[in-house]
Amino acid sequence: MRTGTYAPDRCPDTERNPMSVDTQQAPAQLEEDEVRSLDAHWRAANYLSVGQIYLMANPLLTEPLRPEHVKPRLLGHWGTSPGLNLVHTHLNRVIKARDLNALCIWGPGHGGPAVLANSWLEGSYSQTYPDVTRDAAGMARLFKQFSFPGGVPSHVAPETPGSIHEGGELGYSLSHAYGAALDNPDLLVACVIGDGEAETGPLAASWHSDKFLDPVHDGAVLPVLHLNGYKIANPTVLSRLPESELDDLLKGYGHDPIHVTGDDPADVHRSMAHAMDTALDRIAAFQRAAREDGVTERPRWPVIVLRTPKGWTGPAEVDGRPVEGTWRAHQVPLAAVRDNPEHLRQLEQWLRSYRPGELFDADGRPRPQVLACVPEGTRRLGATPHANGGLLLRELPLPPLEKYAVEVDKPGATLHEPTRVLGDMLRDVMAATAGRRDFRLVGPDETASNRLQAVYAASGKAWQAGTLDVDEDLDRHGRVMEILSEHTCQGWLEGYLLTGRHGLFSCYEAFVHIVDSMVNQHIKWLRTTRRLPWRAPIASLNYLLTSHVWRQDHNGFSHQDPGFVDHILNKSPEAVRVYLPPDANTLLSVADHVLRSRDYVNVVVAGKQPCFDWLSMEEAKAHCARGAGIWEWAGTEDGSRAPDVVLASAGDVPTQEILAAAQLLRRYLPGLAVRVVNVVDIARLLPGEEHPHGMSDFEFDGLFTADKPVIFAYHGYPWLIHRLAYRRTGHRNLHVRGYKEIGTTTTPFDMVVSNDLDRYRLVMDVIDRVPGLAVRAAALRQRMEDARQRHHVWIREHGTDLPEVADWTWDG
Repeated sequence: MRTGTYAPDRCPDTERNPMSVDTQQAPAQLEEDEVRSLDAHWRAANYLSVGQIYLMANPLLTEPLRPEHVKPRLLGHWGTSPGLNLVHTHLNRVIKARDLNALCIWGPGHGGPAVLANSWLEGSYSQTYPDVTRDAAGMARLFKQFSFPGGVPSHVAPETPGSIHEGGELGYSLSHAYGAALDNPDLLVACVIGDGEAETGPLAASWHSDKFLDPVHDGAVLPVLHLNGYKIANPTVLSRLPESELDDLLKGYGHDPIHVTGDDPADVHRSMAHAMDTALDRIAAFQRAAREDGVTERPRWPVIVLRTPKGWTGPAEVDGRPVEGTWRAHQVPLAAVRDNPEHLRQLEQWLRSYRPGELFDADGRPRPQVLACVPEGTRRLGATPHANGGLLLRELPLPPLEKYAVEVDKPGATLHEPTRVLGDMLRDVMAATAGRRDFRLVGPDETASNRLQAVYAASGKAWQAGTLDVDEDLDRHGRVMEILSEHTCQGWLEGYLLTGRHGLFSCYEAFVHIVDSMVNQHIKWLRTTRRLPWRAPIASLNYLLTSHVWRQDHNGFSHQDPGFVDHILNKSPEAVRVYLPPDANTLLSVADHVLRSRDYVNVVVAGKQPCFDWLSMEEAKAHCARGAGIWEWAGTEDGSRAPDVVLASAGDVPTQEILAAAQLLRRYLPGLAVRVVNVVDIARLLPGEEHPHGMSDFEFDGLFTADKPVIFAYHGYPWLIHRLAYRRTGHRNLHVRGYKEIGTTTTPFDMVVSNDLDRYRLVMDVIDRVPGLAVRAAALRQRMEDARQRHHVWIREHGTDLPEVADWTWDG
């Protein structure tokens, strides 16, 4: 293996980089005492990393290692730890030397031992957890708690000071890093990308984030691609590419690679220091050129490619098989330490090879040489407030809703496009945050498609790549983020929120599923942070899902899927909320609520097509505050007796169909007592003990009755409503209509007919379920069936919906 091969001749030149910089002189070489100090810190971090994986006693090896000093279950990942420790050590050096404001995203999945070790060394861990003191007793506690019942996870988790990135799933580190850097002009965000993670699609797309990073208003991201050669059991793709091919790939992404390769610690320290200094000099020059000289060309940002052996400094061989530099170093190199005396001997030899007596004093405190490179206060990576973004969060300046409210003199007399109305409000939020720059709108190329284009009046779309005369609304300093990668949008917004800002993710409903696993990780993060008193609440992750299933008749089956709500409601009830506002004013009210909220994932499903206005702003606020309520004006019950049937809805199109059914029942069965219920907050259907927004049985029975038929028109898959309400007294009377995975390219009304959600089918459901109506209203039922058949024939002849449907209005 080549040693210390940093090559300055790979630096960009003027021809290749229109925003090339002259660093004036090469960074100074390290003095020998600096090399020794950096190596001491690195060795200490390695020692602490190994100790966490293996030991539950005898942390300083003050006596010979015995089996009972070793944990009975060995869990953790050694392979990536020495490389992460090297990066942390050298970040400490440049942060201290340059007085940098920095954050690091640790991408390799289970790099927890390394980041915990460094947090303990710098003192931020003991500051956060005073019982884990920076001495022998605290070291023992640090070791035992790692991957131990009642302790801490093996990955970089919410419990880890300085972290904003859950290490349990791979692919998102770089997009998180860019999200953290947005609107943080003085922040350096280092991002360690494991070579296994580099194989994922989300990571590959996120390299393009450099085309959206504004060198004037945003901070800088310094990727460190750590190539140690292997995943769990296989080689990694990028580590096996010829260096020239890897360089071509990274240059194609818009970066200039700086290589550090080796296995000799002293040489690697010198090369890594040189690479860090060179990269930071270039970053500073790029930012200076943009901010002071008005240079507008896109920088070619540096990336450090770090090649070190997997499991570096660990056992070279175990049981006669090579370990260091192979996939066998990935997790626990010595797996039978309690039972195999040779493994126990090797473990002790391994730990003592770091010379702990040179690193820690007799009381277990790090010696001065170990801490010489460590910055102080909030400059420490484990203490930066950017990794605890709620500390930096400011209230979002939301305007009064009345400014945007649509006039509703009577229900159903006018129509508006709800998301277009919301766009006016978001425009003013964007304008109000122009100076402080802490609000972003993200989405996959759909802002205008989703009728939110009013925001362009306050901020265009962030863009640093080339432009053409025909382009519209592109803005080098814009805060609307569009890239046709839902993963990248999600990662940007998560990084932005976790570092103390606000935002909204607008997406076609069917394709938000692409980020199912990402939002799952974020919800787990939120649930965990709620149990950590030192973590300040952050702004909620807000989704606006539109272009939804019932109005994707033109794009067809591929665009019809309302199941994201089901996915979300499977998650921790304390962290998830789902809203289905039925019109423009209720959407405004819900949006105001979710943008003010903290520590939730809020999903708002609303249409962009013209929709009837049902409630005034005052009524909308009251209705949304209740979450579910009776629309007295739509029903026919007079209060003298219980209703004969309850018509319920959740979602804009289902609400229209329920009201159309109610109107038909009023006309043809005037003696029938009909109650109309609308649900905005889906979690209201759950029992109160299952969700904070849930209703008691007393409330539920009062609203839906305990013994009357309930015909429920729901936006999504009907079985979700049954799942939420299955414990209720009247569940046997609940009949839900919704999307049944039947779709095609057709007319809007044919979508609801095909899925049995239409007004005629709903009237038939009432006749089928209200006692006595099957005989008395048989003719009406037949008329409803005939209307459905007439619709079927009409659309195939005319290509449009029946006039009685297309021209329908509420005349209640």
